[in-house]
Amino acid sequence: MYRTRIVVAESDRDFRSRLKEILRHAGYMVIGETQDGRSLLQIVFQTTPELVILEYRLPGSEGMDVAGIIEEHHVAPVVLTADIHQQNVAELVRSPGIYGVLPRPLQEEMVVPTIEMALASFERTIRLEKEIRGLRRALEERKLTERAKGLLMERKGMTERQAYKYLQKMSMNRCVPLARVAREVIMALEK
Repeated sequence: MYRTRIVVAESDRDFRSRLKEILRHAGYMVIGETQDGRSLLQIVFQTTPELVILEYRLPGSEGMDVAGIIEEHHVAPVVLTADIHQQNVAELVRSPGIYGVLPRPLQEEMVVPTIEMALASFERTIRLEKEIRGLRRALEERKLTERAKGLLMERKGMTERQAYKYLQKMSMNRCVPLARVAREVIMALEK
């Protein structure tokens, strides 16, 4: 059976032990644990976990700074542990890289739903970012094609349809993407 790999960063030894026991009982695999921010980053980048559970005020660095670094590298979603009486939970979950909050004192019935929601949200975020990159690339390629068509129309007296067919034919004859042909035409005609 495949088990989600988790790293736990928590300074309170008793809290960490209880959390690890709950995680193991729920079928998760704790692949690393620490009590400070510096070693957390080392563990995260060496083991590439699927989830990080991080104390909000982790010693060694601010927990939010560590979460930001993990988010910047798109390693894994971060779930914070925080005293809900001292921190504004709504504010915490709006922070970059934070996909959930486990309240202190720990409520066992909150662990699995919080983790599963964090994993699903992170997966959705990664998928959307990939889609956005693809759309941006397509838009840039479209802009190149439009620019090349415009130059062919202006400099060679072609109609828009003729210019597009010309680019398309060059692309097929040379077995190269249309955007590459468009880039070459732009460079040649703008000299």
